[in-house]
Amino acid sequence: MIPDRVVARIAARAAATAIHQITGPRSAGADLAAPRAHAATHDGTARLALTLDLPYPMDISGTCRRLQHEISEQVARMTGLDISEVMLTVRRLVISGQPARVR
Repeated sequence: MIPDRVVARIAARAAATAIHQITGPRSAGADLAAPRAHAATHDGTARLALTLDLPYPMDISGTCRRLQHEISEQVARMTGLDISEVMLTVRRLVISGQPARVR
């Protein structure tokens, strides 16, 4: 049995990797905070809840669907658990490719 906190750390790492792969150069120029994750495991299944930043502009709903799929696949492959749910909360949208605003 894998502890919940270990599954959560794997999910957070999987989310960071997936964000970089899916958004590509958009995420490189953006100041994105590291994803945070929570996991609840029971009888070989896991439910994941992640909070993350996304670069903007982009197709937010399409990107979230892809992220859910990628995170689920990576965590399942690394832990052997059946992932029943991946809930994403977008903490903030970070404008990419533009300099920061200065007063």
